[in-house]
Amino acid sequence: MKHTNQDTNVDGQTAQYLTFMLGGESFGIGIMAVKEIIEFAGITEVPMMPDSIRGVINLRGAVVPVMDLAARFGRPQTVAGKRTCIVIVELEADGERQLTGVVVDAVSAVLDIPAADIEPAPSFGTRIRGDFIAGMGKVNGRFVILLNVDSVLALAGLPDLAADAALA
Repeated sequence: MKHTNQDTNVDGQTAQYLTFMLGGESFGIGIMAVKEIIEFAGITEVPMMPDSIRGVINLRGAVVPVMDLAARFGRPQTVAGKRTCIVIVELEADGERQLTGVVVDAVSAVLDIPAADIEPAPSFGTRIRGDFIAGMGKVNGRFVILLNVDSVLALAGLPDLAADAALA
């Protein structure tokens, strides 16, 4: 999978991130990876999948696997609430475009975060794997965990899941 985590503007100093809540914490992903945000509905479960894969959805005729980020981070699966939604992310896998949905508690905002306000990922003390974190963005005196989308969504067989479900 190939994608840049920090989607910078022309001057290279500011990156835009879609921020969202998950388990009471604020996370962000590079806006250029985000294709759309849809309501949490219509997920078809697929047998024998890891806990982090909630199933697949039909997105305008395309079969899209849906990952539960909370479960991916080793936490209990997300309990759907009024603001729970699916963020559709586009990555490149083996030269092909791959859409993946990620379940989040609530989408917050799109933020411009200057490069100077992004700290390296901490080496310890986080509740998720270090390779999942691209950096820590400082916004209004608080930290937003900026995710490395490629690492978080790298799950062996994810593209195959969509293909298998399409055949079913």
